[in-house]
Amino acid sequence: MNEFIDVDVRPILRAGGEPFSTIMAALASLQPGQGLRLFATFKPIPLFGVMVDKGFAHEETELQDGEWEVLFRPVDAPARARAAPSVDEWPDPIVRLDNRDLDPPEPMVRILAAVETLSPGQIMSAQLRREPVFLFPELEKRGHSWRGGFTPDGTAYELTVRIAG
Repeated sequence: MNEFIDVDVRPILRAGGEPFSTIMAALASLQPGQGLRLFATFKPIPLFGVMVDKGFAHEETELQDGEWEVLFRPVDAPARARAAPSVDEWPDPIVRLDNRDLDPPEPMVRILAAVETLSPGQIMSAQLRREPVFLFPELEKRGHSWRGGFTPDGTAYELTVRIAG
């Protein structure tokens, strides 16, 4: 049986905040064999894919008033790894988006709309205020490769997407 570390993000969500960094910090602090017990004001479906990639299975329970308790347990199988083509193999972006001034979910909506207009092998890039963790599973479902990271000064996240095909 796993030992769970409790993370209650309901106060953050009620205040209109973004709890992802709090969840990831708690995840990083887990010891081997520990799991995460998350309390949220909604069923955090986008987080499920992120946690699978990090090697965790989930089990959710609806509480009263539409709130949720989700148990994330480490699984024996390693998190799936995805090999993206080398940076040297990617051509220059056809589309460049600056989404730094947009609030979620608008950056994700704009990026997904832009990738739909491109042909296989073409590249698009986007600048964002934060890491688009909920976008990654959507790109993977569509078969697209991506790479990204924060600029050296930490003021923007630069995302590059290669269209599947």
